[in-house]
Amino acid sequence: MTKSLLTTDVESVQRPIEHANGLPNAHYIDPHVFAEESDALLKSTWAGLAVAADVPEVGDAKPFTFLGMPLLLIRDTDEQVRVFENICRHRGMILVEHPRRIEGAIRCPYHSWCYSTKGELKATPHVGGAGYNSHPDIDRTTLGLNEIRSHIWMDVVFVNIDGQAPAFTEVHADLISRWSEFDQPLHHGGNESRFTLDVKTNWKLAVENYCESYHLPWIHPGLNSYSRLEDHYNINEARKYSGQGTYVYRQLTGENGEVFPDFKSLSDFWDKGAEYITVYPNVLLGVQRDHTFVLILEPQSCDQTVEHVHLYYATDTTSDALRNKNAELWRGVFEEDIFVVEGMQRGRHAAHFDGGRFSPAMDGPTHCFHDWCASRIEAHRTG
Repeated sequence: MTKSLLTTDVESVQRPIEHANGLPNAHYIDPHVFAEESDALLKSTWAGLAVAADVPEVGDAKPFTFLGMPLLLIRDTDEQVRVFENICRHRGMILVEHPRRIEGAIRCPYHSWCYSTKGELKATPHVGGAGYNSHPDIDRTTLGLNEIRSHIWMDVVFVNIDGQAPAFTEVHADLISRWSEFDQPLHHGGNESRFTLDVKTNWKLAVENYCESYHLPWIHPGLNSYSRLEDHYNINEARKYSGQGTYVYRQLTGENGEVFPDFKSLSDFWDKGAEYITVYPNVLLGVQRDHTFVLILEPQSCDQTVEHVHLYYATDTTSDALRNKNAELWRGVFEEDIFVVEGMQRGRHAAHFDGGRFSPAMDGPTHCFHDWCASRIEAHRTG
């Protein structure tokens, strides 16, 4: 029988890697534990929701469902990207059903209450009776849209649903410093540089797989042919992110030998180096000398995840053909991982599986993630 959310034992996860087990099966297959983790790992931290490039122009609005919650991403009249609950404050009606440009105001389709792109309640037609658009007990200044705390880094829109997490810049100061050279304009590659992958797995297995390079020789033989397993190193010092890097990055070339322009003023390391890091809980990032990418994991249930992939470049004048070639290359790499994470998901139904063991040499980044999950779950239970 699957353990309930109150009885899963995560103590063994927090042991030194030489003696640790992975998270118990219930953390991958039990809907009750999925709900607990939604609170402990996703709603109380800085989770990835979208990218700012999803709303490139003033007035652009795009609805999202995150852990069952209706959210709205919008670029306001001051060009600030904001996240609101996508509901009218009157009766909770969904405001925006499909991505669109807001012309003027966000109008509720139910009773026509209207909001500015900054979330201010601007109009309440007939709220005081037919022909009366105000009422002494309806204070518009207190009935604006509920804004969700958000922060943009590497063009990713991170959200803190419960509003209680320390500032993003405080939580991830080490990573921001580590990648400070990429604190420069990132240009989204356009429609051909965004795609989604529907994967029948728990979102954490996608993180675990991305964190490590151990699987490269068998799952990514193309990559491993030039950026070999022995060319990689682990990144697991900070306990708030982990991943891997390589000393051998090979630029993509076009038919005429063209390459993407480099980001400006990078240090010599990035001539051939690259890094691939998970920003806990659900954002997978990669940086190279000439492009970056992000995968935002959308957990839909304990066994279903959507991966949202976006590619970025140093300029907005790169070759369409080369961008398309790059997108297909990365799509192929990420698709190679699908059977692995889906296979591990099915494996979590094995009654006697104890969460597995970690290679002390190869699995440090994955154990780091497990340990982070376990510590947050314990804190949530005792808090």
